[in-house]
Amino acid sequence: MRGYGGSAAGRQAIEVPVEQASISLGARLAVDRQGAIGEIYAALGATVLSYLQRLVGRDDAEDVLQRVFYEVWRHNGRYDPSRSLAGWVLGIARNRAIDHLRRQRNTAVALETLDDIPGADGRELAERYARSHEVRSALIRLPVEQREVLVLAYFGGYTHSQIARYLDLPLGTVKARAFRGLRRLAKFLLP
Repeated sequence: MRGYGGSAAGRQAIEVPVEQASISLGARLAVDRQGAIGEIYAALGATVLSYLQRLVGRDDAEDVLQRVFYEVWRHNGRYDPSRSLAGWVLGIARNRAIDHLRRQRNTAVALETLDDIPGADGRELAERYARSHEVRSALIRLPVEQREVLVLAYFGGYTHSQIARYLDLPLGTVKARAFRGLRRLAKFLLP
């Protein structure tokens, strides 16, 4: 599986399946936050880091990651064990990433970095953001099994073989879930 170098805990993150973390650690978080937080980090740290890198960039992702897991530890009472632990943690990550980006709003940007902005006036970029919101909204409507495979493949950067090992499923099942999920996603997104 794909890790991010660095600490041993970061490399272990790929060894503990997200599904297993959601079931066993979610309930444990409410009771034993001190003991559970390390295991939750081991299970979800690499996934959350990858997600944050797409939102805030590689340079700032680890700083935001620390804030995310601090908030998971501090506000463990807000977690509802009947819901997805990974979803809850990724929601916190999204909020902390937005906070981070808002703080940087007034930062001066070198003109050279603006050369990469598509479109003459940023309309293309705005359309991309709107489309990504539509895709995320459609993803929420998918069955959990299909959404999980698609999120790991497209947001986690995992191959079908890695997902099969990660979820302890046959490769054919992963491919079928991905195919059905993409087909259903296309139906949701077509006008």
